[in-house]
Amino acid sequence: MEPIINIYCDESGQLENDRQPVMVLGAVWCPSASASVLSARLRGLKRRHDLNPRFEVKWSKVSPAKAVFYVDWLNDFFREEDLHFRAVIAPKTAMRPDDYGIAYEDWYYKLYFDLLKVLLSPACRYRIYLDQKDLRGREKTARLNYVLAHNLYDFPRTIIERIQIIRSRDTELLQLADLLTGTVAYANRGLHGNPGKELLVQTMRLHSGYELTKTTLYREDKVNLFKWIPQETAA
Repeated sequence: MEPIINIYCDESGQLENDRQPVMVLGAVWCPSASASVLSARLRGLKRRHDLNPRFEVKWSKVSPAKAVFYVDWLNDFFREEDLHFRAVIAPKTAMRPDDYGIAYEDWYYKLYFDLLKVLLSPACRYRIYLDQKDLRGREKTARLNYVLAHNLYDFPRTIIERIQIIRSRDTELLQLADLLTGTVAYANRGLHGNPGKELLVQTMRLHSGYELTKTTLYREDKVNLFKWIPQETAA
């Protein structure tokens, strides 16, 4: 039987409606069989720092007061061999509809395909989970499923078992995806002024060995980054 892989996806920024120069899509993945144990460990870190296990970890909440807690989450990610992360870093100047004749909504699916294509193999089955962002979840999952299946020649839908919208507050591994994606986004936006967030950027740089602002090796397994520019889309 093919191994089952869970992929938890999140986004930092919007294509149109914020003033940030970069949008980042990120994904944490692990064997499905390990997901419950990994989630329990992350909940245990919440208890260790006197937080309610239902406390939702979000990049937007990171502050100096809880910086040590968030660093512990990053340290746990780098210690755990079953956890992996990939992000697509997309400068918005390269995604103007007028330049390429591609609508903003189509860019959204193109970026998700670029995020996931490196992770997918015909030898495995995948369960892909997206953070609930708006009321168009069913439409988005259906179209993303179509885009991935079409490009993978997975017409029987045997590689991608499901694409599902879930709530971040219910899933620690999706919260971890939010934290890692936010860290990469902060590094690429050149932001300063929040010592807690700056500490997370420093921690991720130290553990990964990357500055977080450039494309890594294609087969990098722990922290795999792809900085999107038009001439690289065939990579």
